[in-house]
Amino acid sequence: MLRKISEAARAEVDYIQLREKDLCGRELEKLAREAARVVREAGTRTVLLINSRTDVALAVGAKGVHLRSEDVTAQDGREIWARSSVRGQRAPMIGVSCHSVADVARAAAEEASFAVFAPVFEKKDAPQIVPTGLMKLREACRERIPVLALGGVTVENARLCLEAGAAGIAGIRLFQEGDVAEVVGRLRHT
Repeated sequence: MLRKISEAARAEVDYIQLREKDLCGRELEKLAREAARVVREAGTRTVLLINSRTDVALAVGAKGVHLRSEDVTAQDGREIWARSSVRGQRAPMIGVSCHSVADVARAAAEEASFAVFAPVFEKKDAPQIVPTGLMKLREACRERIPVLALGGVTVENARLCLEAGAAGIAGIRLFQEGDVAEVVGRLRHT
């Protein structure tokens, strides 16, 4: 995993979300510390986000958090960050998972930095999950917050997401399979 994080940071992806739901707090902190070191050593503008754990993000010097739709609000996350005893920390990047246009509107109202809207397309490994589709993505992108498209996004269909108004795309499998720099290069020329 750290090798992939390093690849992604060197390829200058905008955000890396450390999403390890099965780890206990101590194990997550240890991994997050290593991930933060790897991202810093890459010397790029890549931002490391810790999934759902503002406390861990603060402890390891990450630049922000990504909140699931059922986590604390983005406003709460900002308040926790502001009240932390970590001095010199700038305002965090706060991403929020959204599964409807209403979720995106709520994320905007709560002053999230960006929303991740999913699933846009059908996912191979989860055909039972109904995709939202490009029309709903377009509608979500009308909110006053940058929206990243996630869910079944490929190099081939990424352009459709951008044409619908997405500020960018997000992916798991897209970046974990194959060479990250090659994927990023192809996406940036889409």
